[in-house]
Amino acid sequence: MDIGLSSACFYPNVDTENSIKKMKDLGFNHGEIFLNSTSEYEEEFSKLLLEKKELYEFNVNSVHAFSGSFEPYLFDKYDRRRNDMLNNFKKVCKSAKILGASCYTFHGMRYTDFKELDLKFVIDIYNELSYIAMDSGIKLAQENVSWCMSSSIRFLNFLSENCKYPIYFTLDLKQAYKANVSVEKYIKVMGSNIINLHINDRNEKYPCLLPGKGNLNYEDICNMLKSVMYSGRGIIEVYSSNYIKDEELIEAKNLILKKFNMISGN
Repeated sequence: MDIGLSSACFYPNVDTENSIKKMKDLGFNHGEIFLNSTSEYEEEFSKLLLEKKELYEFNVNSVHAFSGSFEPYLFDKYDRRRNDMLNNFKKVCKSAKILGASCYTFHGMRYTDFKELDLKFVIDIYNELSYIAMDSGIKLAQENVSWCMSSSIRFLNFLSENCKYPIYFTLDLKQAYKANVSVEKYIKVMGSNIINLHINDRNEKYPCLLPGKGNLNYEDICNMLKSVMYSGRGIIEVYSSNYIKDEELIEAKNLILKKFNMISGN
């Protein structure tokens, strides 16, 4: 498995446009670009990122938006608000297309009781979002997020069974434990539609750590991913508070490569 890095690892200390060089300098050839403000959704900024990407020969695997600012409101029933948020969504899809990303890592709705959902409305919105993403040449990759509806296994099953277009997924290890749901359960429901993987670690005290600093059993996780034939990349995604020196990110990459490649037989 190839291992990349998320520019989110540098927030808020490194501007997004400078993160590509930093990731490349650390030995990462691909990663996820986290757009940290609404101004970074604009086409002019995307073209700046493209220049950096081409200059440093860096591959953008996925794009992640400043999701809390608009994604929950894509499901708002006030039409004007929803349409305004949809414009942001379209801009992020366009940015992903410009950067050659394969997918958009999506948080979506805030958590609420499943019984309170207008299920037809939710499906209609997902169908629209998936179509817009596909029209941009990318895939909408629903991430399991502890504070979102996507933390719910029931909700993910509902999407998989009822959406008109295929639902794809970003599996985030730390978010599974934050939601108190086993990684195995998420892999079972996401199956072969997992197209993006956020790798991190955790222990009983800290919900997010650099790979190798916690007690996750990567052997088990790798075998579970093999069972659904996952062949995508792994993206290390932690917070900037989870490490002191940049060299720790390199160490984390080497550890994950060793563990996953040893299990996969590469």
